[in-house]
Amino acid sequence: MNKFLFSLTVFTAIFCLSTNAGARELIKEFKGSESATTAEFEIEAPWIADWRVAGDYPGQMAVEISLVNDVSSEYVGKIATTKYVTNGVKLFNEGGRFHFQIDSSLARWTIRVVKLTREEAETYKPKEKIQ
Repeated sequence: MNKFLFSLTVFTAIFCLSTNAGARELIKEFKGSESATTAEFEIEAPWIADWRVAGDYPGQMAVEISLVNDVSSEYVGKIATTKYVTNGVKLFNEGGRFHFQIDSSLARWTIRVVKLTREEAETYKPKEKIQ
């Protein structure tokens, strides 16, 4: 009987820990291959914009991704600018209603809006610039 209770306790503890491990929540995903303004999305902080750029003409393609406040139409900031196949993540500590403005030429792009927990956000560190 004690062995059964011990096994049940261990199983319950592992189950509870594993359900918290994947707290990330995909809110929206946008894809395209042309310049576009995405649909609006509403998000609570903290969150990340997880972006990817692909294309067949590195160096000749171009993508610029900007974030715009949907309520005030105010430019929040640039997420990415590239002429090459690449990806990245940008962390935001303020929520609200937003949309992305994408200027794209000869490139395919994907942007995922992902809600994080505070603990997950604390693990994100900005890349150090290479001097």
